[in-house]
Amino acid sequence: MVSRRSWSKRLAWANAVAMGLVLLLGATVTATGSGFGCGESWPLCHGRLLPPLTAEGIIEYSHRLATLVSGLVLVALLALTIVERRELFARWETRIVAGLLVGTLLLQSALGAAAVLAPRHPLVMAVHFGVSLTVFASALLLALVLTRGESLRARRRFHVPAGVVRASWGLLIGTYAVVYLGAYVRHTHASLACLDWPLCQGRLIPDLAGPTGVVFLHRLSALVLTLGLVGLVVRLWRDRVLRRERPDLVWSGLVALGLLLAQSVTGAWVVWSRLSLASVLGHAAVVTLLFGTLAVLAYQSLPERALMERAARAPVAGVSVSQ
Repeated sequence: MVSRRSWSKRLAWANAVAMGLVLLLGATVTATGSGFGCGESWPLCHGRLLPPLTAEGIIEYSHRLATLVSGLVLVALLALTIVERRELFARWETRIVAGLLVGTLLLQSALGAAAVLAPRHPLVMAVHFGVSLTVFASALLLALVLTRGESLRARRRFHVPAGVVRASWGLLIGTYAVVYLGAYVRHTHASLACLDWPLCQGRLIPDLAGPTGVVFLHRLSALVLTLGLVGLVVRLWRDRVLRRERPDLVWSGLVALGLLLAQSVTGAWVVWSRLSLASVLGHAAVVTLLFGTLAVLAYQSLPERALMERAARAPVAGVSVSQ
């Protein structure tokens, strides 16, 4: 018989997968133009519980249903964790990640409703996608904390240079900005403002007016992000002590770099295929995994709380913390 604690671990990973599927279904809604498949009613579909038997209605309704199911899975997960693993839920990491997940999921639902009940402004739709990424990253972190919390805490007791911490969080924030730009490009229907890749209209630097300028800015920011991640991975790999004591950081960096390169390939595929559904969904799937991996990397770079508190007391108590 499976124990309730084992069920909480399974629910944690099921919740992360469900949040990822919700995001991909949302991308499918956008790519197929099914945003009004249920008309202007929410949460019902054309004022009814069941959708009409049209492709747009089924796609939009599936997205809403997946959001509801993932929310119920999250409620079950949090209730079971509080009952069975109170000592783990009492820790600040768990409470912060769970709070972030609940808050962003509610915000995601509100933005989805606003997209139906109000004019579909590109800025709102871009933020909706960005919030969806945060929901997935929070679900992934919660699953890791609930299933591998002790091993993560043990590794984080080893001091990580401040430069690595800053770079990890900077890359996470920078990725969010790049993703937001990409979502804005998609929702303003500017994805094909540059009909070639990696050049734009056959030029290294195209005319920066209008949609072409936004697309070029998105590509340029992605290049800067790639260079920054390469620099961090090289820094981690060249540090023998970090490679020995914190292999989790090195592997997360390498996986993130691989996903970022795959993201560039799928971005080129979007252009070359002229927005084929497979390319758009592949692009969204890779960026979802990339953002989740960078969120894990940023979390792994943080020192364990006891070490943070000891560092905070050091100037007063005269205690030095190893650098």
